Amino acid sequence: MAKPQGPRVNEEITARTCRLIGEDGSQLGLFGVSDALRLADERGLDLVEIAPNAEPPVCKVMDYRKFKYEQDRKAKAARKNQAKVEVKEMKFRPKIDVGDYETKKSHVLRFLKKGARVKITIMFRGREMAHPEQGLNVLERLAEDLKPFANVEAQPKMEGRNMHMLVAPIKGAFDEKPMMDDDSANKKEN
Repeated sequence: MAKPQGPRVNEEITARTCRLIGEDGSQLGLFGVSDALRLADERGLDLVEIAPNAEPPVCKVMDYRKFKYEQDRKAKAARKNQAKVEVKEMKFRPKIDVGDYETKKSHVLRFLKKGARVKITIMFRGREMAHPEQGLNVLERLAEDLKPFANVEAQPKMEGRNMHMLVAPIKGAFDEKPMMDDDSANKKEN
C-alpha cells in the first residue's frame, strides 16, 4: 500500500500520547491522542502530527486544509522563481563558409546573451569523417571568438558522426558599459 505524503492527521495518528501545541502556538502539555482529538474536534480543527519521531510525538491543533493550501502556494511561488537553465543547440558543418559561420556565431551570441548554455554540434557526413580535425578547427575557432562572452564547459568530443562542445555564458559579459561621448573623452586626455 502506498504511504500517504505529508503528516498524519486525526485518526491516522498511531501514538497513545502526544505533546500538544495549540492553534496559537502555545504548549498545552502531554495529552492522550483521544483527548487531543476531542479537543481539536470541539474547536472545529484538525490534530496534525508535526514531529512523529519525537518522544512523545508532537501534535498541533490547526486547520489542516488551510495549512496544506499555504504550503502549496509557497511551493508554487518557489517553482515560479526558480531559474531554468536552457540548453540551446547550434549545428555547424566542418566545411562551413565564412558568411554562414558569422551568422551562426551571432545566433550563439544571442542565445548566450539570454543566459542559455549552448551545445555546439559539428555534423560529419560521408567522407568528412576521415578529417575530424576540420570540425575541431571550427570548434576551436568558435571558442576563441566567444572567449570574452562564454567559457567552454565541455571540451570538444566525438560521438558517432557528431562532435559536441558545450559553452556557458560568463556572468556580466553582456552588461552595458557606459559610453563616453567625444567631448568628455577629450577633457580627460587634457
